[in-house]
Amino acid sequence: MKKSIILILIFILVSALVLSSCARPADEGGAGQTPAADVIKIGVFEPITGANAAGGALEVEGVELANSLYPEVLGKKVQLVIVDNKSDKVEAASAAARLVEKEKVVAIIGSWGSSFSMAAGDIVRNAKVPAVAASATNPLVTKGNDYYFRVCFIDPFQGTVMANYAFNTLGAKKAAIIQEVSSDYAVGLAKFFTDSFKGLGGEISGVSNYNTGDQDFTAQLTNISATKPDVIFAPGNFTESALLIKQAKQLGIKIPIIGGDTWETPEFIDIGKDAVEGTVLSSFSTPEKSTTEEAAKFLNAYTSKYNRSPAAVTALSYDAYIMILDAITRAGSLDTQKIRDELAKSANFSGASGIISLDSNGDAVRSADIKIVKNGKFEFLQTIEPTR
Repeated sequence: MKKSIILILIFILVSALVLSSCARPADEGGAGQTPAADVIKIGVFEPITGANAAGGALEVEGVELANSLYPEVLGKKVQLVIVDNKSDKVEAASAAARLVEKEKVVAIIGSWGSSFSMAAGDIVRNAKVPAVAASATNPLVTKGNDYYFRVCFIDPFQGTVMANYAFNTLGAKKAAIIQEVSSDYAVGLAKFFTDSFKGLGGEISGVSNYNTGDQDFTAQLTNISATKPDVIFAPGNFTESALLIKQAKQLGIKIPIIGGDTWETPEFIDIGKDAVEGTVLSSFSTPEKSTTEEAAKFLNAYTSKYNRSPAAVTALSYDAYIMILDAITRAGSLDTQKIRDELAKSANFSGASGIISLDSNGDAVRSADIKIVKNGKFEFLQTIEPTR
């Protein structure tokens, strides 16, 4: 009798082990049920949580939409592995390391926030896994790194665009800077704006700093307004920038405040409300005005799914994904070195955000748009072409 009970227990235990070995947990960001040999993993590291989460969400939307439209390459299913860099430089490095070491991705997309992309730079270079940033504009992201590319313009161009707008369109002769000093992006963009504005004959009347997460900008605004500038250039994250503009209006400051690409999120308008009406910013593109076939396909799919207009960074992350697939197709291989080499050759690539060509640094040479907040929406003002 005891022997029979023991045999029954052994049978139950073996059955449980067999069943557990058959169950395959889904990988983060992908279906997970397809055998690894039949999938190609592309990593995505973005700020899903933390101060930059809204920007990361916009980029994830673009990548996921592209993956739904183009789910295969080289006859294999493409599986997205999406990890959260938590709006933190150390976490960004850890996220990139996980993607190359544990997940064995063949390419990486990300990240919103130049600081986070820069934190991952050594990891992708040492692993020889190519990465494509959608909206990281600081020149240091790709400088000296043959494995990092981007589909957006860089800050020297963006700073020049906004300096020209301030000097020539607004007629400003004196500009002040209020910058998010803890952000590599904001500090870099402020420098390029300053250099360009001075080069045009303008004067910088004052510079004031704040840190990510600050909520009271009374001191900065009071000090800067005392220098009597004609315009304030305030590069920074969307949340802090919206609060800054709102408080400027509450203090009765009527000096125009202009900014960069990071303002183009729904949260900027949600937080700033009426105070941000009329503010002007630089943008990567206006997908609705792009004439490429890919733009039409992207817009139709995006508006059908989300019932709203897409942000420029969403189109850019979409383009980062399809550019990687194009490079894999041309390489005819999953060898990361070969994929990297084909990415470097990308020229006249027709994307949702427009035509993209990469220069010798892996940076996109492309136009910039200037937009204005009008009736609670970002509206196109003009396109500025790069000097070639």
